[in-house]
Amino acid sequence: MHGLINRSIQCFLRDTYGQQVWDKVASRADLGPEGFEAMLSYEADLTEAVIDAATDELGKPRDALLEDLGTYLVSHPNVEALRRLLRFGGTTFEEFLHSLDELHDRARLAVPDLEMPQLELRDHGATAYTLLVHHSHPGFGHAMVGVLRAMADDYGALVLLEWQGRREETESIAIQLLAAGFTEGRAFELGARAG
Repeated sequence: MHGLINRSIQCFLRDTYGQQVWDKVASRADLGPEGFEAMLSYEADLTEAVIDAATDELGKPRDALLEDLGTYLVSHPNVEALRRLLRFGGTTFEEFLHSLDELHDRARLAVPDLEMPQLELRDHGATAYTLLVHHSHPGFGHAMVGVLRAMADDYGALVLLEWQGRREETESIAIQLLAAGFTEGRAFELGARAG
């Protein structure tokens, strides 16, 4: 698993629950307290060991932990760059959803050896969608539920999200857009302001 993914898990645990929790998780997973280096690759078993240690340490179900990770990746100030990348997908939540098919390729342009899940949006009309998350490692679907929930808030949209399970290497998420402009949403500008 790419170090960026592992480092994201580490930063999420440290920023959300504190350094002491991260130190305990790292120890339980037989990982040094310095944790992961973002540009290295690690065995998938180590990533799983960290997630298992975190669920044990926090007494939290795996799917809830991964969903919280997805929310963190979009909403925490320390990872603002990911939010910006996702917001380039469109000016509305619906445009953002339709841009998800291209996210894998956009991420690979920035980090060629990053193994991101392949995303496939199916539009069922009447604001109903299914997002298919293709990846050999389970859990990305739950993280995507968190990402989608945070992005809906970011756009001011009201959505219902339901993780529908995993079949072979594909997880599916049902998305129902109830109100595109439910709230104002967070401010976002494509360009940086001149100082």
